[in-house]
Amino acid sequence: MKRFQPQPGFVVQAYRFALDPNATQEHALRSHCGAARAAYNWAVGWVTASWWQRRAEESYKIPEAGLTEWRPWSLPSLRKAFNEAKHTDPRFSAWWEENSKEAYSTGLANASAAFDNYAKSKNGKRKGARMGVPRFKPKRKARLACRFTTGVIRVDADGRHVTLPRLGTIRTHEPTVKLLARVQAGTARILSATVRHERGRWFASFQTEAKRDIVRVARPDVAVGIDLGVKTLAVMADSTGEIRTLANPGHYDAARAQLRRASRAVSRRQGPDRRTGQKPSRRWEKANAARNRVHHRVANLRADALHKLTTAVAAEYGTVVVEDLNVAGMLRNRRLARRIADAGFGEIRRQLTYKTRQRHATRTIAADRWYPSSKTCSGCGAVKAKLPPHVRTYQCDACHLVIDRDDNAALNLAALAAAATTGTGVAGDQDTQSVSKPRGADQKTRVTRPRRKAETGRAGGATLPHQRQTETRDRTQAEALTLW
Repeated sequence: MKRFQPQPGFVVQAYRFALDPNATQEHALRSHCGAARAAYNWAVGWVTASWWQRRAEESYKIPEAGLTEWRPWSLPSLRKAFNEAKHTDPRFSAWWEENSKEAYSTGLANASAAFDNYAKSKNGKRKGARMGVPRFKPKRKARLACRFTTGVIRVDADGRHVTLPRLGTIRTHEPTVKLLARVQAGTARILSATVRHERGRWFASFQTEAKRDIVRVARPDVAVGIDLGVKTLAVMADSTGEIRTLANPGHYDAARAQLRRASRAVSRRQGPDRRTGQKPSRRWEKANAARNRVHHRVANLRADALHKLTTAVAAEYGTVVVEDLNVAGMLRNRRLARRIADAGFGEIRRQLTYKTRQRHATRTIAADRWYPSSKTCSGCGAVKAKLPPHVRTYQCDACHLVIDRDDNAALNLAALAAAATTGTGVAGDQDTQSVSKPRGADQKTRVTRPRRKAETGRAGGATLPHQRQTETRDRTQAEALTLW
């Protein structure tokens, strides 16, 4: 399926509004989202049934020509097969007419995309972690969502209602004048609408093709390097030498005491138990809703703070340099996982990337993951082989510069903007001569630990003495090395 391409001068932009449905409308919303989940599970079962059938036939030594044909998972094929099965299948025949056809199309489209991702990942055509075979979505854990692409999809003229197919007119919790004004002026066109239940309430997201003029940034010739951290969320150093520090708000840590009390109240109520079929009491449901409201407030505060930060940075600088952090690997550290997840490192980079490109036509540069921004001296370019995390002050042995560790890293990241343009230099003045550094100083070091899993040939998987590896040590080097 071809990806939608907006016309020149337009971008694909989403407008999301919170909804206030009544009891009847909320029941219809849940029914549509459940229909999407049912269609997805049907598609997964229909496609994988042919796989298991072929495997059974192969075990009986049936030749290739006599095996059951593979069932296709393209969206047109799934739609055609589902339209034939919904009239006779007892799982759908009694109630499929109650929902819009877009609900079933949503589930089939998601199933088709899941099988495509699995096939591309297995054939090595998809980046990232290996994708597994699509699985069924359980009723209690599946996210409630449904997408509408055809039918009556509009924002009403009063600015407080939206109209969706089969769902009718639903009141919004907030005014829709931002989208309504653009639609009436002809600078935006609604492409689709998605209803979703998250953070305790229903939302309607309108995907639009909107006209967006490029806004000139305040300092187009200035580059900024952003060093992210836990104690200090961001240290921003620009190419003029100005350094600004943004403290970590710590929204989750601030709400931990409130969450502790709310969780204690939930634990003292009679909750659900799937093993015995016990249903939750009314008091448990009220206490659980109160706890969820605290979680939702923390998530909203975090999202608001990150959007304000990235919007301000993208509107001021012409070039933004960020780190390519391995956030998934950092979250494996049980001592820092909570604070790293609360900071939202990955979300900061994602927002900066699209805001600089689409809104201001500027650029975002991601430094190499192994670039030693903290170990490199921002004055002379010398690189330390070791700089433990607990050392918060950088002291250069070559030029005797003493500077805060995070400020030094931010200055080095800002200098990468010039290096990416000219191809010379990484820190400090571009005319600075290269300074020798120990071998391996341009990569992060780690201690190799013995494996715990058992392997063939020895019990316990212990690493033999002659197979042990040591971490990189400080070594002298005769010739100078350059970072680029």
